[in-house]
Amino acid sequence: MIYSDDYLLMNIPLWVNSLPAIDAVLNSISTLLLLTGYLLIKKNKKEAHKKVMLSAFAVSVVFLACYLTHHAALHYYTGSGSKKFPLENPWRPLYLTILFSHIVLAATVPVLAIITIRRAWKKDWIKHRSIAKITFPIWLYVSITGVVIYFMLYHL
Repeated sequence: MIYSDDYLLMNIPLWVNSLPAIDAVLNSISTLLLLTGYLLIKKNKKEAHKKVMLSAFAVSVVFLACYLTHHAALHYYTGSGSKKFPLENPWRPLYLTILFSHIVLAATVPVLAIITIRRAWKKDWIKHRSIAKITFPIWLYVSITGVVIYFMLYHL
């Protein structure tokens, strides 16, 4: 991981520095699974859709565990729970706009996903479809912007 000079001076273990890239990979996998699940249900392949969407949920749970671990470890080793985007970077306004929308919507994804899965579990297909139409685009946006944020924060 490439950090600004202040991060390079700190003694942060490699496993902590590896977590943002792992999170980006997990978000990418979630994106692919979500899109696959969407295409499967459009083709009326319900059993495959179920497996793929549950996989997307599982990957998202692993992502959340890695994300929280990274921020807790960063706080432990640096006193700050996050890496700051450079003030002088010309991409900062765009970064902050994407970050804000990502954070607000990311807070809703676990609740929406659980409600959507629960309605499918109960075979309440009308309510499942209804909430899935809200959950899917939000979850997809959050997984895509998670990768965008990673690249902006660590590779710009």
